[in-house]
Amino acid sequence: MKNPYPEKKKHRLAILIDGDNAQPSLIVKLLAEAGKYGQITIRRIYGDWTTPQMNGWKECLNHNAIQPIQQFRYTVGKNATDSALIIDAMDLLHSGLVDGFCIVSSDSDYTRLATRIREAGIFVMGIGQSKTPKPFVNACNVFIFTENLVENIDEKELADAEPATGTENGPRPNPVPLLKEAFTMAADEDGWAHLGAIGMNLRQLDPSFDPRTFGYGQLLQLIKAHKDLFTIRKEDDKGPSAVYVKRVSNRRHSRKRAPSEVS
Repeated sequence: MKNPYPEKKKHRLAILIDGDNAQPSLIVKLLAEAGKYGQITIRRIYGDWTTPQMNGWKECLNHNAIQPIQQFRYTVGKNATDSALIIDAMDLLHSGLVDGFCIVSSDSDYTRLATRIREAGIFVMGIGQSKTPKPFVNACNVFIFTENLVENIDEKELADAEPATGTENGPRPNPVPLLKEAFTMAADEDGWAHLGAIGMNLRQLDPSFDPRTFGYGQLLQLIKAHKDLFTIRKEDDKGPSAVYVKRVSNRRHSRKRAPSEVS
Protein backbone atom coordinates (compact mmCIF):
# COMPACT_ATOMS: atom_id res chain seq x y z
CA MET A 1 0.00 0.00 0.00
CA LYS A 2 1.42 3.36 -1.00
CA ASN A 3 2.05 5.82 1.83
CA PRO A 4 -0.49 8.62 1.28
CA TYR A 5 1.33 10.90 3.73
CA PRO A 6 4.80 11.65 2.35
CA GLU A 7 7.14 13.85 4.36
CA LYS A 8 6.50 17.52 3.72
CA LYS A 9 8.97 20.37 3.48
CA LYS A 10 9.58 21.92 6.87
CA HIS A 11 8.08 25.29 7.74
CA ARG A 12 10.19 28.40 8.25
CA LEU A 13 9.20 29.24 11.80
CA ALA A 14 9.24 32.39 13.88
CA ILE A 15 9.32 31.62 17.61
CA LEU A 16 7.88 34.48 19.64
CA ILE A 17 8.26 34.16 23.41
CA ASP A 18 6.25 36.05 26.00
CA GLY A 19 8.97 36.52 28.60
CA ASP A 20 6.40 37.17 31.31
CA ASN A 21 4.74 33.79 30.72
CA ALA A 22 7.63 31.40 29.99
CA GLN A 23 10.45 29.70 31.88
CA PRO A 24 14.11 30.41 31.00
CA SER A 25 15.14 26.96 32.26
CA LEU A 26 13.16 25.38 29.41
CA ILE A 27 14.59 27.44 26.54
CA VAL A 28 16.63 24.60 25.02
CA LYS A 29 13.66 22.23 25.19
CA LEU A 30 11.36 24.92 23.72
CA LEU A 31 13.65 25.40 20.73
CA ALA A 32 14.06 21.66 20.25
CA GLU A 33 10.29 21.10 20.33
CA ALA A 34 9.59 23.90 17.85
CA GLY A 35 12.40 22.57 15.66
CA LYS A 36 10.41 19.36 15.12
CA TYR A 37 7.89 21.36 13.11
CA GLY A 38 10.18 23.60 11.11
CA GLN A 39 13.41 25.53 10.75
CA ILE A 40 13.45 28.39 13.26
CA THR A 41 14.60 31.43 11.30
CA ILE A 42 13.37 34.16 13.69
CA ARG A 43 13.78 34.01 17.48
CA ARG A 44 12.40 36.84 19.61
CA ILE A 45 11.46 37.27 23.27
CA TYR A 46 9.36 40.13 24.62
CA GLY A 47 9.38 41.79 28.03
CA ASP A 48 10.41 44.76 30.11
CA TRP A 49 14.13 44.13 30.52
CA THR A 50 14.41 46.84 33.17
CA THR A 51 12.52 44.66 35.67
CA PRO A 52 14.24 42.09 37.94
CA GLN A 53 11.90 39.27 36.88
CA MET A 54 13.53 39.18 33.42
CA ASN A 55 17.03 38.60 34.81
CA GLY A 56 16.67 34.84 34.45
CA TRP A 57 16.50 35.18 30.67
CA LYS A 58 19.59 37.31 30.14
CA GLU A 59 22.18 34.55 30.42
CA CYS A 60 20.61 32.29 27.81
CA LEU A 61 19.73 34.86 25.11
CA ASN A 62 23.12 35.17 23.42
CA HIS A 63 23.85 31.47 23.75
CA ASN A 64 20.61 30.59 21.91
CA ALA A 65 20.65 33.52 19.47
CA ILE A 66 17.37 34.97 20.74
CA GLN A 67 16.68 38.65 20.12
CA PRO A 68 15.26 40.48 23.16
CA ILE A 69 12.53 43.01 22.39
CA GLN A 70 12.13 45.77 24.96
CA GLN A 71 8.60 46.77 25.92
CA PHE A 72 8.12 49.21 28.81
CA ARG A 73 5.12 48.88 31.07
CA TYR A 74 3.30 52.15 30.57
CA THR A 75 0.64 51.38 33.19
CA VAL A 76 0.91 49.24 36.31
CA GLY A 77 -1.17 46.08 36.02
CA LYS A 78 -1.31 46.18 32.22
CA ASN A 79 0.76 43.80 30.12
CA ALA A 80 2.22 45.73 27.19
CA THR A 81 4.25 42.66 26.18
CA ASP A 82 1.17 41.10 24.61
CA SER A 83 0.62 44.05 22.30
CA ALA A 84 4.25 44.18 21.18
CA LEU A 85 4.31 40.47 20.37
CA ILE A 86 1.01 40.64 18.50
CA ILE A 87 2.11 43.64 16.40
CA ASP A 88 5.37 41.92 15.45
CA ALA A 89 3.51 38.70 14.60
CA MET A 90 1.18 40.53 12.23
CA ASP A 91 4.11 42.29 10.57
CA LEU A 92 5.82 38.94 10.04
CA LEU A 93 2.59 37.39 8.79
CA HIS A 94 2.37 39.93 5.97
CA SER A 95 6.11 40.00 5.26
CA GLY A 96 6.26 36.50 3.81
CA LEU A 97 9.50 35.82 5.71
CA VAL A 98 8.01 32.83 7.53
CA ASP A 99 5.26 30.31 6.91
CA GLY A 100 4.77 29.21 10.50
CA PHE A 101 4.69 30.60 14.03
CA CYS A 102 5.41 29.26 17.49
CA ILE A 103 3.91 31.34 20.30
CA VAL A 104 5.32 30.55 23.73
CA SER A 105 2.87 31.66 26.40
CA SER A 106 0.07 30.41 28.64
CA ASP A 107 -1.92 33.64 28.19
CA SER A 108 -5.38 33.52 26.61
CA ASP A 109 -4.77 37.03 25.17
CA TYR A 110 -3.09 35.35 22.19
CA THR A 111 -6.20 33.42 21.18
CA ARG A 112 -7.27 35.90 18.52
CA LEU A 113 -3.71 36.14 17.17
CA ALA A 114 -3.50 32.37 16.73
CA THR A 115 -6.93 32.34 15.10
CA ARG A 116 -5.95 35.12 12.68
CA ILE A 117 -2.76 33.31 11.67
CA ARG A 118 -4.69 30.11 10.96
CA GLU A 119 -7.24 32.06 8.93
CA ALA A 120 -4.36 33.11 6.67
CA GLY A 121 -3.54 29.44 6.07
CA ILE A 122 -0.35 29.66 8.10
CA PHE A 123 0.79 26.99 10.58
CA VAL A 124 0.74 28.09 14.21
CA MET A 125 1.83 26.14 17.26
CA GLY A 126 1.71 27.11 20.90
CA ILE A 127 3.80 26.09 23.90
CA GLY A 128 2.53 26.74 27.40
CA GLN A 129 1.54 25.24 30.72
CA SER A 130 -1.32 22.79 31.03
CA LYS A 131 -3.36 25.55 32.72
CA THR A 132 -3.46 27.44 29.39
CA PRO A 133 -7.09 28.33 28.59
CA LYS A 134 -8.66 25.95 26.09
CA PRO A 135 -9.61 28.66 23.56
CA PHE A 136 -5.93 29.49 23.00
CA VAL A 137 -5.01 25.79 22.82
CA ASN A 138 -7.70 25.07 20.23
CA ALA A 139 -6.79 28.13 18.16
CA CYS A 140 -3.40 26.54 17.38
CA ASN A 141 -2.64 23.73 14.93
CA VAL A 142 -0.45 22.14 17.60
CA PHE A 143 -0.12 22.94 21.29
CA ILE A 144 2.60 21.48 23.52
CA PHE A 145 2.34 21.50 27.30
CA THR A 146 5.59 22.44 29.03
CA GLU A 147 4.93 19.74 31.63
CA ASN A 148 5.63 17.21 28.89
CA LEU A 149 9.02 18.79 28.25
CA VAL A 150 10.33 18.49 31.79
CA GLU A 151 9.54 14.86 32.52
CA ASN A 152 12.73 13.63 30.78
CA ILE A 153 10.99 10.66 29.26
CA ASP A 154 13.25 7.68 28.65
CA GLU A 155 12.28 6.34 25.22
CA LYS A 156 13.72 2.85 25.87
CA GLU A 157 11.85 2.46 29.14
CA LEU A 158 8.61 3.71 27.65
CA ALA A 159 8.76 1.23 24.79
CA ASP A 160 7.98 -1.63 27.17
CA ALA A 161 6.19 0.28 29.91
CA GLU A 162 2.62 -0.24 31.03
CA PRO A 163 0.26 2.72 30.63
CA ALA A 164 0.91 5.22 33.40
CA THR A 165 -1.93 5.54 35.85
CA GLY A 166 -1.30 9.01 37.19
CA THR A 167 0.97 11.96 37.88
CA GLU A 168 1.72 14.23 40.78
CA ASN A 169 -1.18 16.42 39.66
CA GLY A 170 -3.69 13.57 39.67
CA PRO A 171 -4.83 10.78 37.31
CA ARG A 172 -3.84 10.96 33.67
CA PRO A 173 -6.65 11.56 31.17
CA ASN A 174 -8.02 8.62 29.17
CA PRO A 175 -6.77 8.70 25.55
CA VAL A 176 -9.09 5.95 24.26
CA PRO A 177 -12.06 8.12 23.15
CA LEU A 178 -9.79 10.36 21.06
CA LEU A 179 -7.89 7.38 19.63
CA LYS A 180 -11.15 5.74 18.53
CA GLU A 181 -12.46 8.92 16.96
CA ALA A 182 -9.20 9.66 15.11
CA PHE A 183 -9.05 6.09 13.84
CA THR A 184 -12.62 6.27 12.52
CA MET A 185 -11.78 9.46 10.63
CA ALA A 186 -8.69 7.89 9.02
CA ALA A 187 -9.84 4.33 8.28
CA ASP A 188 -10.22 3.23 4.65
CA GLU A 189 -12.75 0.76 3.22
CA ASP A 190 -10.65 -2.18 4.40
CA GLY A 191 -10.69 -0.91 7.97
CA TRP A 192 -7.00 0.05 8.05
CA ALA A 193 -5.74 3.52 8.93
CA HIS A 194 -2.28 4.96 8.34
CA LEU A 195 -0.57 5.90 11.59
CA GLY A 196 0.33 9.33 10.19
CA ALA A 197 -3.32 10.00 9.34
CA ILE A 198 -4.37 9.06 12.87
CA GLY A 199 -1.80 11.48 14.26
CA MET A 200 -3.05 14.28 12.03
CA ASN A 201 -6.64 13.66 13.07
CA LEU A 202 -5.70 13.60 16.74
CA ARG A 203 -4.21 17.08 16.34
CA GLN A 204 -7.39 18.24 14.60
CA LEU A 205 -9.59 16.88 17.37
CA ASP A 206 -7.35 18.22 20.13
CA PRO A 207 -4.32 20.41 19.26
CA SER A 208 -2.83 19.62 22.68
CA PHE A 209 -2.87 15.85 22.12
CA ASP A 210 0.56 14.47 22.98
CA PRO A 211 1.51 10.83 23.75
CA ARG A 212 3.78 12.13 26.51
CA THR A 213 0.70 13.32 28.39
CA PHE A 214 -0.22 9.64 28.78
CA GLY A 215 3.29 8.43 29.63
CA TYR A 216 4.50 7.40 26.16
CA GLY A 217 7.14 8.96 23.95
CA GLN A 218 5.46 8.15 20.62
CA LEU A 219 1.97 7.62 19.26
CA LEU A 220 2.84 4.09 18.14
CA GLN A 221 3.81 3.15 21.70
CA LEU A 222 0.52 4.53 23.01
CA ILE A 223 -1.48 2.50 20.49
CA LYS A 224 0.55 -0.65 21.24
CA ALA A 225 -0.42 -0.23 24.88
CA HIS A 226 -4.07 -0.77 23.87
CA LYS A 227 -3.74 -4.16 22.19
CA ASP A 228 -7.29 -5.00 23.17
CA LEU A 229 -8.52 -2.22 20.86
CA PHE A 230 -6.02 -2.01 18.00
CA THR A 231 -3.80 -4.24 15.91
CA ILE A 232 -0.76 -2.95 14.01
CA ARG A 233 0.68 -3.87 10.62
CA LYS A 234 4.08 -2.76 9.33
CA GLU A 235 5.14 -2.93 5.69
CA ASP A 236 8.89 -3.22 6.07
CA ASP A 237 9.54 -2.97 2.35
CA LYS A 238 7.86 0.45 2.21
CA GLY A 239 10.05 2.13 4.82
CA PRO A 240 9.67 2.93 8.52
CA SER A 241 6.65 5.19 7.93
CA ALA A 242 4.49 2.39 6.50
CA VAL A 243 2.60 1.59 9.71
CA TYR A 244 -1.13 0.84 9.68
CA VAL A 245 -3.65 0.38 12.45
CA LYS A 246 -6.94 -1.54 12.59
CA ARG A 247 -9.60 -1.85 15.25
CA VAL A 248 -9.84 -5.25 16.91
CA SER A 249 -13.18 -6.87 16.29
CA ASN A 250 -15.29 -7.41 19.38
CA ARG A 251 -15.94 -10.95 18.20
CA ARG A 252 -12.25 -11.63 18.59
CA HIS A 253 -12.64 -11.26 22.36
CA SER A 254 -16.00 -12.96 22.73
CA ARG A 255 -15.97 -16.70 23.34
CA LYS A 256 -18.93 -18.89 22.51
CA ARG A 257 -20.37 -20.37 25.61
CA ALA A 258 -20.18 -24.14 25.87
CA PRO A 259 -23.46 -26.06 26.19
CA SER A 260 -22.65 -26.72 29.83
CA GLU A 261 -22.37 -22.97 30.43
CA VAL A 262 -25.79 -22.12 29.01
CA SER A 263 -28.32 -21.68 31.79
